[in-house]
Amino acid sequence: MATPEQHPDEHAAMAAEHAMAGMVSNEDLHMRLTPQRPPGAGDSARAAEVLAVMRRELARYRDVHAAEADGFRNFIPAAAAPVQHFTKLRWAFQARNGLDAARPTSLLYQRAVDGGVTLVGAMFTAPPQTTDAELDARMPLSVVRWHQHINWCLPPLADARRRWSETKDGQPVFGPKSPIATADACEAVGGRFRPRLFGWMVHVMAFSGGDPWNAGHH
Repeated sequence: MATPEQHPDEHAAMAAEHAMAGMVSNEDLHMRLTPQRPPGAGDSARAAEVLAVMRRELARYRDVHAAEADGFRNFIPAAAAPVQHFTKLRWAFQARNGLDAARPTSLLYQRAVDGGVTLVGAMFTAPPQTTDAELDARMPLSVVRWHQHINWCLPPLADARRRWSETKDGQPVFGPKSPIATADACEAVGGRFRPRLFGWMVHVMAFSGGDPWNAGHH
């Protein structure tokens, strides 16, 4: 995985990391959520099984060095987001075919003031074309809400470094905190419109000590 210095659009990548860490302010504009479904037969048991498998199989990654030795890499090492995503590309590709609670796309680590990290959960992903019914089969929609990051306006690639922090009327012009959420409005400021970043994703905070299902949408 490319480092921020190698990434052709490093500022957009870092903003994506912040968005996935729950730092999106315009969620209605830039986030799509699956509908909340009423509890179905077996939903609680399925969710409990996911947690049990995660806590059994992923506990060895409490030591981030063990995760790195097993092929996980920090998605954007230079990002200062409070929750860091350590991603394993092979498992990300396998996630296209279904959810395996023992093989998440990313491990989630809470960053401490001293720079240390603590394992708090994992992120599971699905292709962008996955239907609600298929997402429910992966993890019940009565328990979790999958989400997508949508309608982003990014600065022109050739001038991204200079323009990324640009503001208008006190609000960011680009990225997940921008009020711009349409292709026309993005074109008007010379930006690149992205109707969707990544596919579907959901965070399960199995090691956080709190409610593993109610950790916000990152």
